[in-house]
Amino acid sequence: MSVLKSKLYQLCLTFIQNRIENIEYSLQQARQASNDDTKSSAGDKYETTREMMQQEIDLNNKLLYEAGQQKIALQQIEHVESDQLVKNGSVVLTSEGNFYISISAGELNTGGQKFFAVSQASPIGKLLIGKAKDEGFKFNGKDYIVKAIL
Repeated sequence: MSVLKSKLYQLCLTFIQNRIENIEYSLQQARQASNDDTKSSAGDKYETTREMMQQEIDLNNKLLYEAGQQKIALQQIEHVESDQLVKNGSVVLTSEGNFYISISAGELNTGGQKFFAVSQASPIGKLLIGKAKDEGFKFNGKDYIVKAIL
């Protein structure tokens, strides 16, 4: 694995681990708020608050599951070697920007270069998968040419 790909992988791993920690914290806060809420004389208010806290707990559990799935997907591409065609785990340099096909983690900066971490299921990821060097495609009205696949 190239040094560049390794750095991008680590940036994505840090991104997803921070996301998991933030969701776990929110989940803990929602559970604490739900447990701390004592029944008042206004029973309906208590029930409404508990229901809202339960909805927040459910949402955070869903987000935590999805983030866990992203982490698993990321770990599966840790040692992907370069290929002639773009695949999950490829670093792709194009005429209009650089991409790391991994998870949707947004903009990453390393070595003074900007990369966009995108999943293979994202709109641009779907267009990149299977492309070879010097192949082109159109996205959001721009023409892209694959310059290199790392």
